[in-house]
Amino acid sequence: MKYLRYLMNFILPAILLSACSSGSETTNREATLVKAVEITKYNTSDTLSYPGKIVSEGDVNVAFRIAGPIKKVLVHEGQFVKKGDVIALMDPRDYEIQLSATKAEYEQVRSEAERVIELHKRNSVANKDYEKAVAGMHRIEAKLKAHQNALNDTKLKAPFSGYVQKIFFKDGEMVKAGMPVLSIVSTSVLQVEAFISAADYLKKDCFESYSCRTGLYPDQSFTLSPAGITRKANLNQLYKMVFTLDKSDSVSLSPGMSVNVNIVCSRTTDSKMFIVPVSSLFSSAGRSFVWLYDGNSKAVRKTEVKVSKIRNDGTALISGDLTDDSRVVSAGVHTLEEGQKVRILKPVSKTNVGGLL
Repeated sequence: MKYLRYLMNFILPAILLSACSSGSETTNREATLVKAVEITKYNTSDTLSYPGKIVSEGDVNVAFRIAGPIKKVLVHEGQFVKKGDVIALMDPRDYEIQLSATKAEYEQVRSEAERVIELHKRNSVANKDYEKAVAGMHRIEAKLKAHQNALNDTKLKAPFSGYVQKIFFKDGEMVKAGMPVLSIVSTSVLQVEAFISAADYLKKDCFESYSCRTGLYPDQSFTLSPAGITRKANLNQLYKMVFTLDKSDSVSLSPGMSVNVNIVCSRTTDSKMFIVPVSSLFSSAGRSFVWLYDGNSKAVRKTEVKVSKIRNDGTALISGDLTDDSRVVSAGVHTLEEGQKVRILKPVSKTNVGGLL
């Protein structure tokens, strides 16, 4: 009996203490400390980015309407010219002679036509002769006007205000009609050209806003307005898009500069698509899962998801039995079990860097 009392007084409390200690360890082991984050609903807007180039809306090659030797180029490259300024002269000698001969012919034909018309009023000339005289008068008037225009065209004028970009011929050189003599660039309206892929061309109806950036002004974004898009791809299967720069922005930019064009595209997606950290995903039997945290039971539940895309920013695009307020475990996912109790790691305060306080 003494021996039995000894067991009851000393050994049994030790056993109970050991059991309690074991249960406490089990409880502590189940309440694992984990990091959890709220999932983010997938943003339905995408930004397309393409290299572009600034061009001038009024970048043209200027040419004489007639052929002949250039007498004098009156401007130099880089010079600013106003609309209507004479920028080059062609030797007018041959056109002056031509006009002089036409004027003499005109006076002769007009004199003859006026005589016939007067006789016709007196019924002294047949209708056939009268009509011939009138037609001849019209022909010589048109010829005189054409030769007057040709002489006027020996003066090449600027079609708009801008800067002389390039001069192709020098004084004394022969040019044909329509052959470019120089080019002028207008800076009043600037445009941006970019070439987009066929896949993005099909999304053109979803394009919402446009902007561009240049390395010369890395902190500034320039607003663009769409001016048009080609309906046929080039040899590289790319479609050309043209944009107009806002006048308030274009003062800082010039034709020839390279830019990066950004196009915001809005598209309809599945409302069940969410963004989670890649670290929250784990695989089992060839399928993908996440641990959902239940705030009421303080436990985790394994939920199967479908991974649509792994993104470059360390996140994944998934779908499954999820809601907007779901929280997933983002660290230590491989050590958890179904229904396991967990404790959520509190985020570190911005004023307590390193957790020292």
